[in-house]
Amino acid sequence: MSSDPRDLEIAELKERIQKLEETLTETQSLAAVGELAGTTAHEFNNILTLTINYAKMGLRHQDGETREKAFAKILDASNRAAKIVAVVLGMARNRKPGKEPTNLTNLVEDVLLLLERELVKYRIVVERKFEPVQPVLANANQIQQVLINLLVNARQASPNGGRLLVKLRPCVESPDFVELVVRDFGSGIPREKLPKIFDSFYTTKKGPDETGKGGSGLGLALCKRIIEEHSGKIRVESSVGKGTSFAIRLPIASQSEIS
Repeated sequence: MSSDPRDLEIAELKERIQKLEETLTETQSLAAVGELAGTTAHEFNNILTLTINYAKMGLRHQDGETREKAFAKILDASNRAAKIVAVVLGMARNRKPGKEPTNLTNLVEDVLLLLERELVKYRIVVERKFEPVQPVLANANQIQQVLINLLVNARQASPNGGRLLVKLRPCVESPDFVELVVRDFGSGIPREKLPKIFDSFYTTKKGPDETGKGGSGLGLALCKRIIEEHSGKIRVESSVGKGTSFAIRLPIASQSEIS
């Protein structure tokens, strides 16, 4: 082992950088849970309002048809609330650093459920194109964090509303991978800025939006690091005025890892 003081300083500096990056990942993960807690609180307020209104309707009307409709609406709202609670608690509890076989379809649906109110508020219509895919080897919390970042970016790139396409499919070019695509049809990114968007502290935004999200220049840099730590790849294509597409490739879990 080298005894050169400069080599020791470099090694120590690399170790500090790695620890800072790990701390940043954890902080960003906690921040994502905090953001979702605020979104979830608003969603629960909507669910409670709906439940109360239909309960009042059922009490006001004596006919069976109206009451049955009211009970059905209350049951639907309650099931939605239970699903949201399960997803958020799962994100909060699953702090394990390791990777395990993960159903990517369920993971994407969970994130879309949590962000549904925000996307509807900004008039974003989500189009799903999900093909059957095998489980991937992943840390579910970290991949959720990446997906939340990409979906929020897509929403911010479409200030007047629009369409958002989310695709999930086997990777034709690399059969051992699954590909997840998030495609917006918004403002797009200038060609000269594309090579820099994964650099730390580089951002194309002027600052956080009215929800307090975005603008730090850390989101996409962290996404890239998370995907690379999963032995995956992330790439971007964009055209000004036509939108941006992020494609993520994650490795399929082996049969031994699944069993």
